[in-house]
Amino acid sequence: MVREDGKRNFALRESGGDESSVFSGNTPRQAALKAARRLEPGSSEDDAERVELRLREKGTSKVHIYDGWAWEETAPDDKPDWMPNEITEANVSKEGIEHLEE
Repeated sequence: MVREDGKRNFALRESGGDESSVFSGNTPRQAALKAARRLEPGSSEDDAERVELRLREKGTSKVHIYDGWAWEETAPDDKPDWMPNEITEANVSKEGIEHLEE
């Protein structure tokens, strides 16, 4: 379901079907990137562990499946004062869409 501001809500599904967190975004990928930033970061992008993320779009039976990973990186030189020196970056790769039969 689309909110008034154009964003959609996506629930992160655990392996047992529990939906622990909700992420919002204009696209499923945007919500998946937000979820991936919460993963345990690796020391570099190549060392980061790939984790399957399953996001169900609220109000539908569509589950968007992504592989997500996160890593630590040095913040850019022109960073704002409030930003820490080490930041978490993330990336995702779409694996497909499933439809729930509920």
